[in-house]
Amino acid sequence: MRIIYMGTPDFAVPCLEAIVEHNHQVVGVVTQPDRPKGRGKKLQPPPVKVTAEAMGIPVYQPETIKTPEFMALLKEFNPQLIVVVAYGKILPPEILHLPPLGCVNVHASLLPKYRGSAPIHWAIINGEQQTGVTTMYMNEGMDTGDMILSAATDITDADTVGTLHDRLATMGATLLAETLQLIAQGKAPRIPQKDAEACYAPMLKKEHELIQWQRSAVAIKNHIHGLNPWPGSYTTLAGKVLKLWRAELVPGNGGEQPGTVVSVKDNQVVVQTGEGLLALTELQLQGGKRLSAREFLCGKKLTPGIKLGV
Repeated sequence: MRIIYMGTPDFAVPCLEAIVEHNHQVVGVVTQPDRPKGRGKKLQPPPVKVTAEAMGIPVYQPETIKTPEFMALLKEFNPQLIVVVAYGKILPPEILHLPPLGCVNVHASLLPKYRGSAPIHWAIINGEQQTGVTTMYMNEGMDTGDMILSAATDITDADTVGTLHDRLATMGATLLAETLQLIAQGKAPRIPQKDAEACYAPMLKKEHELIQWQRSAVAIKNHIHGLNPWPGSYTTLAGKVLKLWRAELVPGNGGEQPGTVVSVKDNQVVVQTGEGLLALTELQLQGGKRLSAREFLCGKKLTPGIKLGV
C-alpha cells in the first residue's frame, strides 16, 4: 500500500519501522518541526525524522497542516492510507477523508478507556492492572473511531511510564503490521466503541506533579511510577525540591502525620502517608543526580521525624 506516515516521538518509531519491514511503500513522513531541547536549547529533530531520513524517506515538518499548500502536497502523493501514531496534532476532516482506505491510528490504551493525550501515564496513576494498544479508523472525535485490533498487557508493581511505554511501542508495531495486512486483504473489522465505558487521559499539568502525602501509600506509589521518567513527581525537603522516582509499599502504619519520615533504617526512607507506609527507593534532591535510597542516605542525613512537603 502507498502510505503517508504521521508521527513524532520515540513511541512512533517502531511502527514506522514495522510498516517498512512489511514492504509497504511509505511515500512520505510528516512529523513535528525540530524543537530546542537541553541546556543549550539547540534544535533537535524528532525521533521519527531521524529514523525516516536514515531510511531515505522524504520528511515534511509543517508548522501547521491546515493549509492549502499542505493539502496539495498530500494529494500529490496520492496515498491509499495514512497511518498516524502520536503525531501531536489533531487532523482536520480534509485529511481524514483524503485516502480511500482511511486514516489509521495506533493508540496506547485499550479503547474506549483512556482516550486522550496521556494514556500510559494515567493508566499507572489510576492503578490499572492492565492496559494495551488499539488500532482504529480515525474520525473527527478524540480517539472515538471504530476499532480494528487490540492487544493487552499487565501492569506490574515495578512498571513505570518508561517501561510500559517501551513495551507498548513494540506491541503497537506488531499490532499495526497485523492491521495493515487485514486492510490490504479487505478483511479489517470495524468495531464501534462503547462510549458509556469511555474515560479520558488528559494532558498532564504542573499541578499533577506535586505529591499529596495525605493520600494512601498505594495511590502515591502509583503517582510516582506514573510520572517516571516524565515529567516526574516531587515533594520538598528543607525547602528544596525532592523528586521521587520509585517507591515500594511497606507493611504497617507509623501513626505519624502524613509526609513524616518514620524510618531510615536498612537503606530505606520510609514515609508515613494518609494510609500506610511508603519506602522511597529512588530520589533526586534539587541540583543533584537520581540516586538509590542507599546512595542518597550516604550524602544526606535524614532522621525520623523530618517532614516532607512543608
